[in-house]
Amino acid sequence: MVEERRVQARRRLPPWAVDALIGVGVTLVLSIVISAGQGGRQSPDPIAHLWAVGLGALMLVRRRHPTAVLAVTALGLFAYYAAGHPAVGVAVPVAAALFSAAEFGRLVHAVVTATVVIAVSLFFRLIEGEDFSFVVGYELAGHVLLMAAAIALGDGLRSRRTVQAGARRIAELTAQRYRQEADARLHAERLAIARELHDSIGHTTSVISLHADVARESLGHDEARTRAALDLIKSTSTRTMSELRRTVALLRTPGENPRSVLSLSSVGSLRETAAAAGIDLDLEMRVTTELPATVDACAFRIVQEAVTNIVKHSRGTRARVVALDDGAVLRLSVTDDGPGQGPDSGAGHGIAGMRERAETLGGTLTAGRESTGFTVRAVLPLEQTS
Repeated sequence: MVEERRVQARRRLPPWAVDALIGVGVTLVLSIVISAGQGGRQSPDPIAHLWAVGLGALMLVRRRHPTAVLAVTALGLFAYYAAGHPAVGVAVPVAAALFSAAEFGRLVHAVVTATVVIAVSLFFRLIEGEDFSFVVGYELAGHVLLMAAAIALGDGLRSRRTVQAGARRIAELTAQRYRQEADARLHAERLAIARELHDSIGHTTSVISLHADVARESLGHDEARTRAALDLIKSTSTRTMSELRRTVALLRTPGENPRSVLSLSSVGSLRETAAAAGIDLDLEMRVTTELPATVDACAFRIVQEAVTNIVKHSRGTRARVVALDDGAVLRLSVTDDGPGQGPDSGAGHGIAGMRERAETLGGTLTAGRESTGFTVRAVLPLEQTS
């Protein structure tokens, strides 16, 4: 959408070009009317055409000084008729100025000026002896309608721009709120990582400290006990370093049993959620290796988020979850058969959260539409990478 607005902005004429075109139009229309040579004490001359050029040139400053342009146009019209030049009516010369004043928020000025111009024109034409029925009954309605149309068009354009500006502002605020929500969710994920690492590593460091004391007390007295303690310290520290290079994708809630861990063995519980939304969830779990706790929890969370996105966004009726390992990595794929927009496509944040989970474990995650449907694929390493 942002790119479309940029393209439209490039295609749109710059303001000065629009004003120049309006000015040229005013000059041409007035010059044609002047050339007709109707009425007036003088025949068309260069001064009359120069007056038409002057009114057109005023359009170049109509944005910065709409009220001044309106006043100069009205006074110029009175001076034109006072000099006895050919008739050009009263509505045509001031229509562009009335439009500009209304367009830039000077509606009252435009209405007052139009009223004064019509009143002055009627007064002098009737004093000069023109037929009342012709002036009031025939010409007045046309002049009033043309002036009213110019004012209405300008005010309508201003109102439309105001509405569009409000809509853009709402869109910007909405986008900002989405970004803030995404940042908050990512921040929450990082807090979850920190808290879960505290829970998982706190125990192992306590074990290391305890057996270090055992080894120190047995040193020089019980070699077998010392060796066993050191072996345990080594295996525990190795496992701890592996955990430090991973992240736990599940943050246990307050009051939850700290030994309860989500894993891929729990994905069957997602069938009920999918079935409630009319989606048949097919599971193919071919995992033969005992997964590290962090990988197991992360894998479940990715599958859970992907299935949740399918329930929320997909228009399909079937979804398939495949999990398999080759001893080195765990491969996940979640696919739906929806024909329309894929889950979390475009504006959502679920994919960003899943990707962060995978990447913090040293893995990768991709999401996009394929021939079989919208697919989320994740590859999670099972061993510590150097």
